[in-house]
Amino acid sequence: MGNDTHSAEIAFFGGSFTAIDRNYMVSLLEAAKPYTDIFYGIRISTRPDCIDDSILKLLKQYKVTSIELGAQSMDDIVLSANNRGHSSADVVYASKLIKSYGFSLGLQMMTGLYRSTVQTDILTAEQFIALMPDTVRIYPTVVMRDTELESLYNSGVFLPYSLEASIELCSKLIEMFEDNNINIIRLGLHYSDSLIKNSIGNNYHPAFKELCENRIFYNKFYRIAQKSDGFNTVFINQRSLSKFLGQKKSNLSAFEKLGYKFDIKFDNTLPKYDLYLK
Repeated sequence: MGNDTHSAEIAFFGGSFTAIDRNYMVSLLEAAKPYTDIFYGIRISTRPDCIDDSILKLLKQYKVTSIELGAQSMDDIVLSANNRGHSSADVVYASKLIKSYGFSLGLQMMTGLYRSTVQTDILTAEQFIALMPDTVRIYPTVVMRDTELESLYNSGVFLPYSLEASIELCSKLIEMFEDNNINIIRLGLHYSDSLIKNSIGNNYHPAFKELCENRIFYNKFYRIAQKSDGFNTVFINQRSLSKFLGQKKSNLSAFEKLGYKFDIKFDNTLPKYDLYLK
């Protein structure tokens, strides 16, 4: 990390930090305390129903700067069906309280959970946006072996989204959050050999975010081209070239099959997901 620690955070992730034994939680914060002047701050993740004034006052004392909530869904039927143990009202309450104390708020959502639909996932994103978090993480549901979801999947009660459906949905979610200046700091699960070995189905892809960004450009180009009387040039931001072309130039190949031939030029005043035709 070198000398760049002042832009990095100490992170306590992988569980519900404020739900663990209070003495143990404080011992971890004490261990981090000598380094808080070196790093930007401390980031934690926790449950929406494990936030209150006393906890936030304590976290403030130890220079915690960012709190992420594992909200997952804002549909109470989905939350109950997946045994999340909290309600959408808990998410709203905790989010507002966290922001009132001056913490950076992050919200995590899972798409394609048991009993969710594309529409409920979009409604979750809309309700996240209304809470105005600083960051979001989006995790498409992947069924793992030896879980309740596997039992539901094997019995035919639960049908996960296909990879194609997840890409189409999450490409829309990217635009929704981007349009509201909410930073997506993670889209898709981190790759691991264990994930590949123990997951079921074919709805995981290690380059999931890239596929979603490719889809944004495919859909946007197609919509605009269909309404155009003719064009020979596509203008994009130079930084977006690989996203526009698609993985292994898949978008470009698809455009050519549709009969579109054009030059690509750059307009770096464009936002990263925008384009226009001339």
